[in-house]
Amino acid sequence: MQRKAYVPGAVMLLAALLAACSSGSGGGGTAGDSKASGTATDTTAAQPGKYRTLSDACGAVRQDTLESLLPGLRQVTEQEQRDRAYAGEAALTYSNDRRSGCRWKAEAPGATDHLFVDFERVVSYDNAVSDDSRAQQVFAAKEKAAGLPAPDSRSASPDGGSASTSAPPSPTTSASGSPAASGSPSATGTPVDLRPRTLDDLGDEAFLNDQQGNAQQRTVTVVFRTSNVVVTIEYEEQSTTVGQAPSSEDMQDKARKLAGQLDGSLG
Repeated sequence: MQRKAYVPGAVMLLAALLAACSSGSGGGGTAGDSKASGTATDTTAAQPGKYRTLSDACGAVRQDTLESLLPGLRQVTEQEQRDRAYAGEAALTYSNDRRSGCRWKAEAPGATDHLFVDFERVVSYDNAVSDDSRAQQVFAAKEKAAGLPAPDSRSASPDGGSASTSAPPSPTTSASGSPAASGSPSATGTPVDLRPRTLDDLGDEAFLNDQQGNAQQRTVTVVFRTSNVVVTIEYEEQSTTVGQAPSSEDMQDKARKLAGQLDGSLG
């Protein structure tokens, strides 16, 4: 009788062991479900930007455009110097897929011109923030740093009062002494369409800044964003004519044409 009682006890022990093993297998299944859930969560993460690589900035500007922006290039006769002048000088970067910049300089009898082009591919390392959204933040920081005047201060006051003085001064005549633009003048005498401003016809968002450094120097900057790439163009001219700054209209026109070409080249 004792022997018969022992056997069912063994069977019960074996059943308990089997149940424990089954429970352990069930735990593994739960872990797998958790991982699958995590994978499903990852699919809802913010999408990467349109651009995964960058063009070489030194090769991005067409030769005829360079000659328009820097007329002194055409006057370089020595072939080796000419090749270097057109090739530009690449900016230091730690990853060509993240940033690419290039500088050019040319001297002419009437002025010395400088051009800088910078491509920045913005990547967000936050799964909740897309590359495009992060690029918007980078662009917004650049626009804020430029200190553009408020939209209502870029035009003359309707009652004839003076407009805001937050915009930088800009001469109203070109190097030839003719009016710099045919737009309506603001209360400060500066054509409204040449003041620092946002641009509606370039990339996803863009702005232009125009600063006169001294009586003979001017810098026009155009910054635009297309998806997750932010492009910066800095065009500077130093006139050799005492007391006469380069033309806003001419420099802005050239810088905006270059910006349009670069935007189109991004694809």
